[in-house]
Amino acid sequence: MALNLVSLDAGVREAMVGEFERDRAARAIFLSPRLTATGRKDYPGLLRDALASGDDDALAHALGQAKRLETHETQTKDKGGAVTKHLPSNAASLIAEGDFNRFYIRGLCVRAIAAGIAEVEVYRAKEVSEPRPESEALIGRHFAPVDLLDDLRTHTGDRQSALGVPGGPNSGISVRFPTP
Repeated sequence: MALNLVSLDAGVREAMVGEFERDRAARAIFLSPRLTATGRKDYPGLLRDALASGDDDALAHALGQAKRLETHETQTKDKGGAVTKHLPSNAASLIAEGDFNRFYIRGLCVRAIAAGIAEVEVYRAKEVSEPRPESEALIGRHFAPVDLLDDLRTHTGDRQSALGVPGGPNSGISVRFPTP
């Protein structure tokens, strides 16, 4: 099920594409290690199309086609060594949701700054069965859009933002224009 991005409108979508183009010009588009060579080649175009007129579900569906995802991944064990495992069945959704949401938040912040809106509000854009305490603690918090935008622009590839928004994979956390 697609994220419920309550402040997504044509202006935010335009800003999302602008942020994507900014990253593309800087060669900073994050490419998940879960993507195959075909996936890495196709992903920027698929992501841009989704940002311009789709949603995270459409992006996930596109990722699941044409052998764009690896079948296995290697993970490091806590006590050293590595293990090869099948990719989780929701890998395409995790990639799509995470990247679409990050660009949505960036686009929303660009629009908030342009409109003189001083703060954006964290909310749950997707229900999760076991919410993480750190995600729950973010709900209702307000951030200056300039700070959040800078944080997400700075942390494109490492996936960890200093402010903790949007949260980790599958957190369901996003932002919106403040509710009155």
